[in-house]
Amino acid sequence: MKRIMILGGGIMQVPSIKTAKKNGWQVIVADGNPRAPGKELADFFEHVDLRDREKMAETALRYKKNLSLDGVFTAGTDFSTTVAWVAEKLGLPGIPYSVALRATDKDQMRRCFAENQVPSPEYSVITSLAECEALCRHAPFPLVVKPVDNMGARGIRKVEDPEELLRAAENALTYSRAGRVIIEEYIEGPEYSLDAIVWEGTVTVCGIADRHIFFPPYFVEMGHTMPAMTDEIKDIESVVRVFKQGIRAIGIDKGAAKGDIKLSSRGAKVGEIAARLSGGYMSGWTFPYHSGVDVTDAALHIAVGIKPENLAPRWSKVSAERAFISIPGEIISINGREKALEIPGVQDVFQAAEQGERIDFPTNNVQKCGNIIAVSENRLQAAENAEKGCAAMIVELKPGDTATCNFLLKETHQWAPSAYSLNSVRNRDAIEAMEIFSGNPGIPAVPFIAELPEMDAETGEDWNHIPFSQGLKRINLITGAEAAEIGDTDSFVLGKVFWKVFLRGGYQAGIWLIKTIEIFESDRDAVTAFLKRWQ
Repeated sequence: MKRIMILGGGIMQVPSIKTAKKNGWQVIVADGNPRAPGKELADFFEHVDLRDREKMAETALRYKKNLSLDGVFTAGTDFSTTVAWVAEKLGLPGIPYSVALRATDKDQMRRCFAENQVPSPEYSVITSLAECEALCRHAPFPLVVKPVDNMGARGIRKVEDPEELLRAAENALTYSRAGRVIIEEYIEGPEYSLDAIVWEGTVTVCGIADRHIFFPPYFVEMGHTMPAMTDEIKDIESVVRVFKQGIRAIGIDKGAAKGDIKLSSRGAKVGEIAARLSGGYMSGWTFPYHSGVDVTDAALHIAVGIKPENLAPRWSKVSAERAFISIPGEIISINGREKALEIPGVQDVFQAAEQGERIDFPTNNVQKCGNIIAVSENRLQAAENAEKGCAAMIVELKPGDTATCNFLLKETHQWAPSAYSLNSVRNRDAIEAMEIFSGNPGIPAVPFIAELPEMDAETGEDWNHIPFSQGLKRINLITGAEAAEIGDTDSFVLGKVFWKVFLRGGYQAGIWLIKTIEIFESDRDAVTAFLKRWQ
């Protein structure tokens, strides 16, 4: 029986824990969260800050002396350096700590690529705003700013001019534990995510996925689809070749490697390579769904010094993961999980946000509400089913919340796209000609919503793949608000204000508006003052 220590007990590490247990191994889970989901699955649990390398080494050494310990492992975290540190200190299988650093610190990584002629973006490193100001004088925009030592796209954004560069650098410095920021050339083109298993220097690429990136100037992954789709096999060969070059340059000769590779008009270039399995539900879910290859099991075996087996695909299906998100505010409920799971092909619904939690429109990959994974023999069907799953989820926000209000007024998040844009010129003209509202607030208790002349013309979808008409139906089901012609009744009818709010923030905004009005309890002056903000 093997005994392995897994760093991290979150949802991304659950497949590793389950796989090790299925192998008949004993599992020690270490996490800074005493309520980590993986705690209940483990044989032993250690409440330890994973950033504290020395404490982790002491904890692992205690197990090695008292019970024996065969390996240390992580997946989907940014603690591969801690894993390497512990393995090196205790003489366990793994890559050297110096190699793990090169696969974590983007400055060291870029230097390594440059020295070994691995295609990657041109870059500079700054440690202060003064250095950034000096760089501005000759910077070839557009550029990408990122902290050297963070993951999940935190602190990363594209910049177009010196003013944006300074603001982005200041923000990125707050995300860097080392106090260093990379400023690199922006590479136009599609991006691919790859996982590989490395044994004694032999690299086996186990799968390639398209990454779906949204919301510039930020880089938010709203999903991935495996296998990747490309028009030319030579493009995929180029992506794989550059990935392998990067792995060898860094020095990963055993274990797992995860890469983000950009395919530009000048060929493939390495975005990043990490010495671990990927997160984002890829290695633990979409890989085995796609091909039957259990990359987690293979990486676990290497972590205890055993040659991995069974890396050949057993089948080929399409696995699509999509994220659902929210506008800013405080969550009062999240529903729809059961409905999403009833959709053909939907395998998993992961909820990342909870009731009572404050949520923001995402600028990185850790600010999403949840994820849906669907599988099909057909690429379009897999994507469509995953998107339907996202559309089934309902996230309601606390009425009256200032953050929600500011988003809808566009006083914040000016970069964020609106939920819908109108196809019909008649509808656009009708909204501009409307009054903000008509009738008497509070009569009836639930206001009506002014009709548009060409409702059937609006076929767009919001960020969560909810069609225009479905968003309106959801508002009706949750609030009871119905359509009416503005000015034809003494009843309270929301006009221009509703449509501005709905177009900006979708069904969430419409529900928030109606429930916020209810707070005023028919105080016409208060309602009028509130609604006039959207005039």
